[in-house]
Amino acid sequence: MGRQATHGTATAHAGEFKRLVLPHLDAAYNLARFLSRDPVAADDIVQEAFLRAFRAFDSYRGGDSKSWLLAIVRNCSFSWAKASRVGVGGSAPDPDELADPLQETPESSLVRGSEIEQLRAMIEKLPDPFRETLILRELEELSYKQIAEITGAPVGTVMSRLARARQMLSDKLEPRR
Repeated sequence: MGRQATHGTATAHAGEFKRLVLPHLDAAYNLARFLSRDPVAADDIVQEAFLRAFRAFDSYRGGDSKSWLLAIVRNCSFSWAKASRVGVGGSAPDPDELADPLQETPESSLVRGSEIEQLRAMIEKLPDPFRETLILRELEELSYKQIAEITGAPVGTVMSRLARARQMLSDKLEPRR
């Protein structure tokens, strides 16, 4: 009888994990991809993060599951960077991923893909704290408070990093205009 109770608890645990954490898979991958700058490494990082999250799910005390998961992804990304000993470098973005399929002509699609690739490259060149703050705010649409929880930085620092990241991008874009 004890075995059935344990199995039922494990099933409930897995169901709750799927309900609360699994919907944030895309956000986890996006963060891992931008932090690692490597789509293959991002897959590995996300896999490791989900494994860690599942194992630690008993210690999850409620709150924002997305912030909780992204903090784990962030830690896994840093562990990956440390283990790789190469730093957090990587490959160039895949242009096929960046092209907008809704463009009317092949020419405009090519131009748009090139612009997106350039912007992604600029974002990837930002220093890590600024890049991660920008990604969490602009792509993942997290609040300053959520970003502060994930990064362990005060809200004021998050706001400062975001403003600085935007300014750095703006400075890089200005000469192009």
